[in-house]
Amino acid sequence: MRSEKSADNWQKDYKRSVKQLGLWTLLWVLSTALLSFGPEAVWQFDALFSLMALGLNLLLGIMMVLAMVRHVHRMDELERKIFLDASSFTLGIGVIAATAYGTLEDIKLIAFEPDIAHLILLMSLTFLLSVWVGNRRYR
Repeated sequence: MRSEKSADNWQKDYKRSVKQLGLWTLLWVLSTALLSFGPEAVWQFDALFSLMALGLNLLLGIMMVLAMVRHVHRMDELERKIFLDASSFTLGIGVIAATAYGTLEDIKLIAFEPDIAHLILLMSLTFLLSVWVGNRRYR
């Protein structure tokens, strides 16, 4: 009986953790959109508003990271292993891709300036795929 309550509490805590992480992530993404599009579309590049949007974005980003740390602490051992493997692989791919992508314009293989959004997309997809592969491998 006691372990059932414990498991039930763990599941409730875990679900709450997922919701909190999702909320902080959504707020950060929205603040990133505000920071990216607000200066031109809303406040005509007013420096004060841009600084406030930047501050909000940084604050929400820190809150998202803290929510991620709390979420990882609520994971079981296998979930942590899958998360660590996916994070490690994503970091490696990100560093390699950023280094190569950053030099493409310099060596005249692309005619445009590399955009960080491309790297973020690559790393996001790499992480999602790595978590999916880890879940398939260990479950």
